[in-house]
Amino acid sequence: MKTILTYFKPYKWQSLLGPLFKLLEATFELLVPIVVSLIVDKGLGENVNGAYPFADTSFIVWMCVLLAGFGLVGLLFSVTAQYFAARTATGVSAGLRRDLFKKIQALAYKDIDKMGASTMLTRMTSDVDRLQSGVNLFLRLFLRSPFIVFGAMIVACIVDPHSFGVFAVAIVVLAIVVYAVMFACMPLYKKTQGQLDKVLLSTRENLTGVRVIRAFCQEDSEQVLFDERNETLNKNKKFVGAIAAITNPLTYVFINLAIIALLWTGAIRVDNGALSQGKVLALYNLMGQILIELIKLANLIVTVTKAAACGSRIESVLKMQPSLTLVKQTNSFENEPFVVFDNVSMRYIDGADEALTNISFTVECGETIGVIGGTGSGKSSLVNLIPHFYDVSGGQVRVDGRDVRDEEMQYRLRNRIGVVPQKAVLFKGTIRENLLWGKADATDEELTAAAKIAQADEFIKEKGGLDALVEQGGKNFSGGQKQRLTIARALARDPEILILDDSSSALDYATDAALRKAIKELKTTTFIVSQRASSVRDADKIIVLDDGKAVGIGTHETLMESCEIYREIYFSQYEEGGKAI
Repeated sequence: MKTILTYFKPYKWQSLLGPLFKLLEATFELLVPIVVSLIVDKGLGENVNGAYPFADTSFIVWMCVLLAGFGLVGLLFSVTAQYFAARTATGVSAGLRRDLFKKIQALAYKDIDKMGASTMLTRMTSDVDRLQSGVNLFLRLFLRSPFIVFGAMIVACIVDPHSFGVFAVAIVVLAIVVYAVMFACMPLYKKTQGQLDKVLLSTRENLTGVRVIRAFCQEDSEQVLFDERNETLNKNKKFVGAIAAITNPLTYVFINLAIIALLWTGAIRVDNGALSQGKVLALYNLMGQILIELIKLANLIVTVTKAAACGSRIESVLKMQPSLTLVKQTNSFENEPFVVFDNVSMRYIDGADEALTNISFTVECGETIGVIGGTGSGKSSLVNLIPHFYDVSGGQVRVDGRDVRDEEMQYRLRNRIGVVPQKAVLFKGTIRENLLWGKADATDEELTAAAKIAQADEFIKEKGGLDALVEQGGKNFSGGQKQRLTIARALARDPEILILDDSSSALDYATDAALRKAIKELKTTTFIVSQRASSVRDADKIIVLDDGKAVGIGTHETLMESCEIYREIYFSQYEEGGKAI
């Protein structure tokens, strides 16, 4: 939890003042039984027959005024303590959310794939909320409750030293109970939060894949899977809740037994004249205060245990280091082609099979490179190495003579590259706001020009222009329209390297051809990933991948003569005469 504690530094004074004001409030609360005892013993003036003929009305009034004063001052201290505790808790949680989001932004694709989006969401929402509640309650009670418990025991010892043993035994037994519950609950809360991740995963997959689920009539099977995960979470929450719930009944049992012992011994000593009735009443009130505070303390322990479990989960994300390797390039690669793949291999998980094996080719500035192959052949993996989204496991990828892993090149490298991923992702806002992701200071003329090249200008006008609304996920646009908008977004930055990762799959052949022709005129170094032979046919160089290996590199004509796999792909889409099937 050391990492979490650093977030308290900006709120160190609030973290101190909150508990301090709670202690001041508790001090006044401990004085109340003493005042009540004085009212009974001195204000009422009981005689030997149990009557109260000597009541001192003036004394009683002043004592009541004093009690009211204690209440008002205690209320003021309590509100002040709550303010400081809430400010600290909300400030710490805000800082954690900010840095969690920043950390997620810095993680490599590999790290995010490994942890999972649903787990990340749980860390930023449920876990942070539980930690915030724990911090708030902790600052208000972690000193107050023990102070009341031990303070009441000391005051009881002052009032009647003979009652000290009853208080001491009760507190020791209850401390053992609370510690045992805390020890049992902490690992269970971690397990429960992990099961919550699975429930959120099912929810997220069903929301994002609702069309696929309904298309294949899998609603019932998904409901069964969700019910299983939800029931597992429910059972574990009930189990850990049952253990935590034992705390309050046990606390009541032991405290009430202590009260019985206290009243029994007190009554005997009052009857013997060794103890006044006012002092017995004070001892009873002090034991009642201990009961209330121990219940609060038990609830605090449960809440803090949950918060600690969530804090450790949050800390595990904050401690994650991006797995992308950064190097300091010392050797120079001058006068070589613009992009170089030098015997490149790559695997997604250490120890797993290679997604790419010994890939070597060069690209001159302004060339168009087609990447084609069957499903799972490694096409996306290949182009994702250029902007250094993943690490190579062997060899080098160089752009303009520099290793893409060079730490001095990272930011500049991605600013030089326009990427259009397989899945067209748009953000809620306007078309203009989405296109400005490509270049924040782009003018309307530049955005319109990019949209025209992407064959998106016509439907943008139909939608109402650049200020037309884009709903969440771009659901008010068709698949082809979303693809063209994402291409326009990449073109808006006027990239030196343009990567089109199967980004025209939803376009008709005529629009696809017009798009490729417009991009060709830009003289930009372009990588086109596609399963359509027509999309890569006119490329300056075509790379044919099969099971992560480059089985053919060359022009369309060369590959038709020398690469059997390329011919199979081509003739699966075209007849012998070149006519599309």
